[in-house]
Amino acid sequence: DLNSRRGRVLGVEPKAGSQVVEVEVPMAEVLEYAPILRSITAGRGLFSMHLSRYEECPSYLKNRLVAELNKPAG
Repeated sequence: DLNSRRGRVLGVEPKAGSQVVEVEVPMAEVLEYAPILRSITAGRGLFSMHLSRYEECPSYLKNRLVAELNKPAG
């Protein structure tokens, strides 16, 4: 699921009967991730996040955002 959210898997470690997956994902893609993870893992998955760095937004996404911002309000 994280690959479809522009995520990059950095590593997977076994830990006490589970797995820890380290992934870099754009913040916009994980702001509403908690209910999705609960659904995927039958309520057993946890995640934490922290800001790693800023990167330039892909051009296809920039174009979509600019178009949304330029739409008339109403």
